[in-house]
Amino acid sequence: MKKLFPSLAIVGAFVAGTNMVSAKVATVALVVQDAPAEAERGFTQLLKEMFITGGAGFMGIVLLCLILGLAVAIERIIYLNMASTNSTKLKQQVEDALASGGVEAAKEVCRNTKGPVASIYYQGLDRAGESVESAEKAVVAYGGVQMGQLEKNVSWLSLFIAIAPMLGFMGTVIGMIAAFQKIAAVGNLSASLIAGDIQVALLTTVFGLITAIILQIFYNYIIAKIDSIVNDMEDSSITLIDMLVDHKK
Repeated sequence: MKKLFPSLAIVGAFVAGTNMVSAKVATVALVVQDAPAEAERGFTQLLKEMFITGGAGFMGIVLLCLILGLAVAIERIIYLNMASTNSTKLKQQVEDALASGGVEAAKEVCRNTKGPVASIYYQGLDRAGESVESAEKAVVAYGGVQMGQLEKNVSWLSLFIAIAPMLGFMGTVIGMIAAFQKIAAVGNLSASLIAGDIQVALLTTVFGLITAIILQIFYNYIIAKIDSIVNDMEDSSITLIDMLVDHKK
């Protein structure tokens, strides 16, 4: 009998422990079942909910700035990539054409090549029959025209970068004004009373800053690309004048 009671106690403890483990497993299973519903929301769903919470007014305007800014940025990137030219190869082709077929052959090479560098070469070669000075003036003048084409619509991108966070801050200010108006109307400071307005106010600022950051990255890339093409144009212009001087000798 003395040995029976400890044995029963051990069995009872084992059964109780098993029941506790089963209960914990069941609890974990319920949590795991609920977890996918939370995970299925994902970043996109969360972003959509935050956008709706922020209100269609200022959030819609900020979204419009983002869409228009991205449209301008993509158009400029495509244009600048198409405007990029292998200037070293073009220079060699023009130099060979000048040596073998003269100015007309060099102009034909430029006609068959895309990009502002080829256009500048063509304008300089077109005035080569008059004098080297005339060709140089044509190259400088047309270089300014090409630079304007490269920088087209970039000012709109900088405008969207500037006004997106401003609109976000304006939404924040308006949300804070609405919160203080509720406090004044009720007469007491309650966190639950103004939490919604403050949340809306902060969300507009967040989305404005996100828009500005995204567009700023594209803007810096576009400016760097324009600077690279302009430097290439200037270097190619000097090379063309040197080639014309050698050809006149």
